[in-house]
Amino acid sequence: MEYKIGFMQGRLSPLQGKKIQSFPWKNWKNEFQIGKRLNFKILEWTLDFIKLYSNPLMTKEGQKKIKSLCSKYNFKVLSLTGDCFMQKPFWKINSLKRISLQMDFLNIVEASGKIGIKFIVLPLVDNGRVESQKQEMILINFLRNIYPLLRLNKIKILFETDFKPKKYFKFIKNFNRKFFGINYDTGNSASYGFNPSEEISLYGKYIDNVHIKDRIYKGNTVPLGEGNADFLTIFKKLKQISYKGNFILQGARSKKNQHVPIIKEYRDFVTKFLMNS
Repeated sequence: MEYKIGFMQGRLSPLQGKKIQSFPWKNWKNEFQIGKRLNFKILEWTLDFIKLYSNPLMTKEGQKKIKSLCSKYNFKVLSLTGDCFMQKPFWKINSLKRISLQMDFLNIVEASGKIGIKFIVLPLVDNGRVESQKQEMILINFLRNIYPLLRLNKIKILFETDFKPKKYFKFIKNFNRKFFGINYDTGNSASYGFNPSEEISLYGKYIDNVHIKDRIYKGNTVPLGEGNADFLTIFKKLKQISYKGNFILQGARSKKNQHVPIIKEYRDFVTKFLMNS
């Protein structure tokens, strides 16, 4: 089986300030060329709320350029991580601003469909975490009403949450499986102290995308293999459920901007587990 390992956009670019992840404004085009040289064929797009409508994904000219680069370098942009939703979570805002943010969500779905994105990751963590039943129902009711738009654009929404496994399983069953699924984040699972065997046994059939990173329990992201992520169990369980989705490298950044060597190191790390699991 050919495992599909891609990288999170920005991981082949210099750090921007202290941000571990953000859209690489000055280098986004170059990442296709660098990725091609490293034999990658998949990247996951990143989208921030700041300058949202200036992001190439959100403009006609930008979409044209993205498709051109994909064709030139034999790349696919199959997923998008919506940090913008976490930065401005509409389900936590009680004003007319919520309607504006919901319109942004719909516009992002349409833009994603235009370049062939299949999965939009909706992070319900950190600033985007769901903190009340009211917030949960606002989110559920909105998403249940956009099935036609998701069908039209051939998009599936993938949740990433801090819910405990049983709560997560109950939550995901609120949605039509054709249009919703789970993005499994190996590092976040470790930081919350969850048992990956329990998680994947419960809702493995909903997992459509995997973010590969490592974190310390109740702590920060660290290089792969230096945190509490139980990769041996994770890959074993994913194999048991016949997972066939992508693995997106989202590991800790190099403090010295050695982004190419470290992404190669991370890919080798994942490949070894995949071949031996």
